[in-house]
Amino acid sequence: MTASSDSRHTVELSINGDRFAVQTDVRSTLLDLLRERLQLTGTKKGCDHGLCGACTVSVNGERVLSCLTLAVSIDGATVLTIEGIADGEQLHPLQQAFADHDGFQCGYCTPGQISSAHALLAEHARGDLSAVSFDGPYTDLARGPEALSVNEIRERMAGNICRCGAYPNIVEAVASCLSECHPGCLP
Repeated sequence: MTASSDSRHTVELSINGDRFAVQTDVRSTLLDLLRERLQLTGTKKGCDHGLCGACTVSVNGERVLSCLTLAVSIDGATVLTIEGIADGEQLHPLQQAFADHDGFQCGYCTPGQISSAHALLAEHARGDLSAVSFDGPYTDLARGPEALSVNEIRERMAGNICRCGAYPNIVEAVASCLSECHPGCLP
């Protein structure tokens, strides 16, 4: 069965700083648009049901599961994928922290983990709270904890599954990036 002509729509997006106008089926997900149409294959298709986080990207500064996001629903948006986090060949400090702390094993979930951690740092910087924000010492009750605790990082990364079990190293990587205040680590 072929799609009728009215099932196609032109989607305009800014992806990793580049503008794209792509004609796509209205049923196409952002993940399929990125991987199949634009050859941005760093974002992975894991479960294709929004359960594993391998497809995590940022849309307008918020992390989303690209396998559950219809491309037409974000027409005009700004998208950041794993390919856009580095500065050319220069790794982003968060990517370097993952390498330094062995925050990956097979590497399949790593792009989603890093994209999620990148968004986590932005959320924390703007004062967004999580389910465990008030489990630690408080400096300002309206903002929550002064620094991200291990439990806070775990809570905020809970939507990203690592089948190899590199969780302790992933948490260390995120914590080190924040605590060492790498220039440019906060988005």
